[in-house]
Amino acid sequence: MATAADGVGSIAIDTSQLNMSVTEPAAWATAMNNLGMVPVGLAGQQLVTDSICVRGFDPNINMVTGITPVNPMLSSMGLVAQPPPAEVPVIKEIIHCKSCTLFPPNPNLPPPSTRERPPGCKTVFVGGLPENATEEIIQEVFEQCGDITAIRKSKKNFCHIRFAEEFMVDKAIYLSGYRMRLGSSTDKKDSGRLHVDFAQARDDFYEWECKQRMLAREERHRRKMEEDRMRPPSPPAIMHYSEHEATLLAEKLKDDSKFSEAITVLFTWIERGEVNRRTANQFYSMVQSANSHIRRLMNEKATHEQEMELAKENFKNALTGILTQSLAAQAYALKEENDSLRWQLDAYRNEVELLKQEKGQLFRTEESLTKDQQLQFLQQTLQGMQQQLLKIQEELNNKKSELEQAKEEHTHTQTILKILQDQLKKNTKEFAETNGRDESQANEINVLTVPVVSQDREKNPEKRSQPLKSEKEALLIGIISTFLHVHPFGANIEYLWSYMQQLDSRISANEIEMLLMRLPLMFKQEFSGVGATLEKRWKFCAFEGIKTT
Repeated sequence: MATAADGVGSIAIDTSQLNMSVTEPAAWATAMNNLGMVPVGLAGQQLVTDSICVRGFDPNINMVTGITPVNPMLSSMGLVAQPPPAEVPVIKEIIHCKSCTLFPPNPNLPPPSTRERPPGCKTVFVGGLPENATEEIIQEVFEQCGDITAIRKSKKNFCHIRFAEEFMVDKAIYLSGYRMRLGSSTDKKDSGRLHVDFAQARDDFYEWECKQRMLAREERHRRKMEEDRMRPPSPPAIMHYSEHEATLLAEKLKDDSKFSEAITVLFTWIERGEVNRRTANQFYSMVQSANSHIRRLMNEKATHEQEMELAKENFKNALTGILTQSLAAQAYALKEENDSLRWQLDAYRNEVELLKQEKGQLFRTEESLTKDQQLQFLQQTLQGMQQQLLKIQEELNNKKSELEQAKEEHTHTQTILKILQDQLKKNTKEFAETNGRDESQANEINVLTVPVVSQDREKNPEKRSQPLKSEKEALLIGIISTFLHVHPFGANIEYLWSYMQQLDSRISANEIEMLLMRLPLMFKQEFSGVGATLEKRWKFCAFEGIKTT
């Protein structure tokens, strides 16, 4: 082991001392022929990333162990040269040892796969070893990655190597994919392709758990120290009561700077039950001095509050004065600006009016004259429409008065109708009692015709008779007279209205009834029937009036 350790420095690789560079196609082809492989081109993808350390590796572990993390790409480690810049593809180079030579994998091939790294992994699995490889040769190759604590070699061309630190495993993984050749022999038993992968060992996991527990203890200790540092300090211990301490406390109560501390001590003594007959006088004097001190503080507080209120009032008055002055100045400035703008606007308006007048005098044409004529014509039409509107209003007022009169007549006829219905009911009762009467008298009672409106018309002939207002009413009277003359027994208003609807669809039954009621000398209204068969009919009676006269 010592000799191997001494020879590590001499085995270190330097790109300037290599006899054969992989960047030369001839050297690469010669090396591949010696191994019995077909040479391929050098162009390909990058096989080594910027950081070959395994994901999840914590470099801060040196806080516990005191070991500084080492990048396996450093040239001082004697494994590989310092990687070139990122824009240049990284190509692994040949590694020469005393008893063997390591040839890099083909750059065009994908990088070798690895399993998930176990926590605290310090052991690697190395497969693909030559059959004639011994434990000393394996130690010579992998000792360049770091201190080896144990090597467990199997008879089936693989072994397990345990390193002293975790970062050494990352450097050993870098050798995965290299082809190992013992000496200069071309025998298959003296060559093999290395496959380095993470291995799961109980010793590694136990050490990792111990390290995690130690880190947890340190974290708990750090948090406790932080909590102790952030915790407020405990109040000082209060002394026990004695006469000497009581005299000192009485002096402190009179001092303004020590009053708060002294009053807490006094309260504590009272809570402890130090007051008795022997110490009552001292406590009474201390309470009196504390009371006087508190009263003085309250008086000072009241005076300070009054001074504060007075200062606030003065500040408020001064602030209002400043604001009023500033607002007055701003208002005056705005008023002046408004006046100037108004004067400018008046001047512009006068100029526009002058320009309009000049333009109107110069360019007055026939269109302006036609506009004046149109305006006069519109005014005349407006006056005519106003006159028509006044006439329509007068007609509307007349219609309203006629409607009121019709309502009064309707109410009068309703009262008369009720009276006649009462009389008919009485007559029917008398008829039912006197069943011995003859049929002719019963028929006369059954068909009772009462000239209802004629009595009222005879009483007020001047009030009810009104002249015709239009030619349409005269035409309607002629048609209705002819219709009723054809029907000597009379006709009800619905029958008459249905006939008039065929001649004029806009006429209403109420309008026909009002027209008939206005001419009592030409038309009369009669009621016929008894009870539910009571019916109101209109008859033409103009010829009867002529005969009576």
